[in-house]
Amino acid sequence: MPKDRDDELNSEQYSLEEILAEFGSGASGSGVAHNLPYTPTQEEEDLRERREEAFLFPPKPKKAPEPPKAPPRAKPSAGKREKPRREREPSLTEEPRPTGENITAFPKKPMPPVEQEEAVPQPPCREPEEEEPAQPAPRKDKVVEVAFPAAQPENPVAAGIDQLRKKADDFADHMFEEEGLEEAKSVRRAERLIPGVDVEDTPPPPHRERKPRKVQPPPPDTPPGELLKRYTKGFKSLRLRTFLVLFPLFLLLLLTLEPSLHFFPAPLSRLLDPALTCYVMAGLQGTAMLLGIDALFRGLIRPFRRRTGMDTMAALSNLLVLADALALPTLSGGQPERTPFCAVAVLSLWCVMYGEVQKRRGQRMACRAAATASEPYLVTRDEGAWNNRDTYAKWSGPLKGFGSQLQAEDGAERIYRVLVPLLILAAFLFSLLSSVGHDKPGNLLWCLSAIFTAACPLSSTLCFGLPWRKLSQRLGKTGAALAGWQGVTNTTGGANLLLTDIDLFPAGSVTLNGIKVFGTFPLERVISYTASVIRDAGSGLEKTFHDLLRSQGAIYRKGELFTAYEGGGVSEVFGRDLVQVGSASFMVLMDVALPPGLKVKNAVFCAVNGELAGIFALNYQLPGTVPPALDILIRNRITPVLCTRDFNLIPSMLRQRFKLPVEKMEFPAVERRRELSDPGRAHSETLTAVLCREGLGPYAEAIVGGRRLRSAVRTSAMLACLGAGVGLLLAFYLTFMESYSSLTPINLLIFLLMWLVPTPLIGGNVDRY
Repeated sequence: MPKDRDDELNSEQYSLEEILAEFGSGASGSGVAHNLPYTPTQEEEDLRERREEAFLFPPKPKKAPEPPKAPPRAKPSAGKREKPRREREPSLTEEPRPTGENITAFPKKPMPPVEQEEAVPQPPCREPEEEEPAQPAPRKDKVVEVAFPAAQPENPVAAGIDQLRKKADDFADHMFEEEGLEEAKSVRRAERLIPGVDVEDTPPPPHRERKPRKVQPPPPDTPPGELLKRYTKGFKSLRLRTFLVLFPLFLLLLLTLEPSLHFFPAPLSRLLDPALTCYVMAGLQGTAMLLGIDALFRGLIRPFRRRTGMDTMAALSNLLVLADALALPTLSGGQPERTPFCAVAVLSLWCVMYGEVQKRRGQRMACRAAATASEPYLVTRDEGAWNNRDTYAKWSGPLKGFGSQLQAEDGAERIYRVLVPLLILAAFLFSLLSSVGHDKPGNLLWCLSAIFTAACPLSSTLCFGLPWRKLSQRLGKTGAALAGWQGVTNTTGGANLLLTDIDLFPAGSVTLNGIKVFGTFPLERVISYTASVIRDAGSGLEKTFHDLLRSQGAIYRKGELFTAYEGGGVSEVFGRDLVQVGSASFMVLMDVALPPGLKVKNAVFCAVNGELAGIFALNYQLPGTVPPALDILIRNRITPVLCTRDFNLIPSMLRQRFKLPVEKMEFPAVERRRELSDPGRAHSETLTAVLCREGLGPYAEAIVGGRRLRSAVRTSAMLACLGAGVGLLLAFYLTFMESYSSLTPINLLIFLLMWLVPTPLIGGNVDRY
């Protein structure tokens, strides 16, 4: 044991009196000066080590005499200590031999505390044999290889906590030694070769996925020409039958109002007793139902197709009212005290038929407009096309999806499909509560007919049919058609609208005002170069220069290395000639000398190899439909984006020459303009509208009209649903209270007509913009 370590531990834990009392080698008053440093001799060191071993392993009493004490040994050098030979150990009770010095034997290092159960058992001691006196050998330090017993800890709880803390620290030191060893080689290779990608060995825990809702298959994509024939077939018959239903409806209204107004002659009034009146009204209602058998059949078959609509409520109310009118004389004993709701039920049937007529008229007009051109312009709403906003784009392509979208459900039918099943269920439950719940099952037919008739609004099919016909009629005159309700839904919210050269200046709006050739360049060559560059640039001037090319007998040339410049011009290489075409400012940028005193405002300049070759003066005539079209677009939060390829059509020219609100438009860079106006760019699959004429007028009217139609249909449908709910609750309350005097056909007719008034007002203004 090192000496400095012994001194440190001895000075910290034990005093001299305690050590002497423990080992029994003197009293406390031994006369040793404790405050003076003391260095033991080599002989004292050997004695101290013998006493330590004797304390741990006490020997048995020996019979042989004690061998002479070995002389002092030299202090061993640093290195590995060797265990000395076993010698006779003095008894702890013996007094130390006098050496002429005051010696006090005490251990340099205190014994560490060790638990009793952890103490190492003592090995058995052999009987010492007599040994010959050993020769003096170099002294070697003795190493005790057993644990020292220690005293019990003062607090067992604290010792247990310390032991747990030691185990936790040991676990924390080794817990990450095996990290990453369980990963496969493929995982480590994937993580090394594909940065940011982690491969998961174990599959993710299974989670319960929600069953997707069953989606109805879309209608077939029938061409517009065939759809036009289908909607035309039987249209005259439907319109005639709708008109004929007005006759029984008029007679039913007279029979309903007779008990209150008494306008029939006296003989006729006496002839029509209450029972006969019920049968006559049932006959007139049956006649009206036969005239509208297609509407009744369509309403009854809708629930089996999962497309329940308000025509289903109208069909059920007519059947229930007819059954009530036929059973009323029998149930009342031949003297009915009330009038059946035949007039109100037939009026709801006529509204369904009239709404169908209006819808078919609008579809016929849309199909006729779409079938006018063999390759019409298609309008789509592309998501995030410009400035991270949806953008309307007009492009030419095959007409796909128009027939399927036109045959799909309209906005009102989509709302009714959710609401009508709830209305039917509530009407049946309320009827049972009002009749059977009051122990009056005889009133069941009356409750059913009253509640179903009150819950069927007259504006059910007019919500979409009336505004759709009016808007289709206006758009058909301008050569546009909306692509059904799916196209209408694409016109919501703020968006952008791409404007090309043809939108602002259609064919015929730009005319040639004069030509001037400079230098020795031939006219045919200058025209050919300029027309070829204009065609390759995709400019709106292509039609003008094509006509000029044909009139001069020139041909198009094939160029290469086409380049568009931000300064307002383009260039292309034809053989050994570099042709530059652009505006006057572009020629100045390209260091092309222009004639002095030039005052041409709108012209196309052509330079060959850096030398001015020709000037083509143009005359731009803005159509009268463009300014109002831009105005309605801006008022409806649609931002025009100028994607023009004609280098003359810049914001400053449009503002100075035509007074257009260019500050509310956007003008992208030249490369972005060419990208947005690229004919091969990908577009959305859902059509918004179909245009058969060029110009901004039909383009803007189709988009703004779709917005107004959507708003009108949604507002009218919500009012119709609200009226249906109010009528349902009001009829339930009156039938529950058996208020025959309040729930009369006349009062119910007035109630339904009041909810009908907003629909024509809202739908009649959809085409006024």
